Amino acid sequence: MTERVSIVIVSHSADVARGAAAMVRQMAGKEVKVAHCGGNPEGGLGTNVAAIKKCIEQVYGPRGVAILVDMGGAETNSEMAIEMLPREWKTNVVICRAPVVEGAVMAAAEASGGSSLQKVRATAEEYFR
Repeated sequence: MTERVSIVIVSHSADVARGAAAMVRQMAGKEVKVAHCGGNPEGGLGTNVAAIKKCIEQVYGPRGVAILVDMGGAETNSEMAIEMLPREWKTNVVICRAPVVEGAVMAAAEASGGSSLQKVRATAEEYFR
């Protein structure tokens, strides 16, 4: 399999994250690696820096990772997770400012064609400006 940009979905809800990831997989197929996390460690609403970092590590590849988040706390915790990555990975992981479900689908569709991380991010974001 040719390397593609990977997708990480971060939501305050485990169900939303799981559902968005399932939708991306159905629409983009197996070409794009997708990881998701949601909820706090107790099973309630929230996000978890360690879980986000683990998701990034699971799908990281040389083409990079695009992260889609649902709300401000997910974005903040994703930024913290990126800061915890190896230095050489940090510039190859980006947060897309786009709706989590629609943005993830658009990003994955772009990634499935082999586009760069910058193009994947732009596609996710441009549709929603």
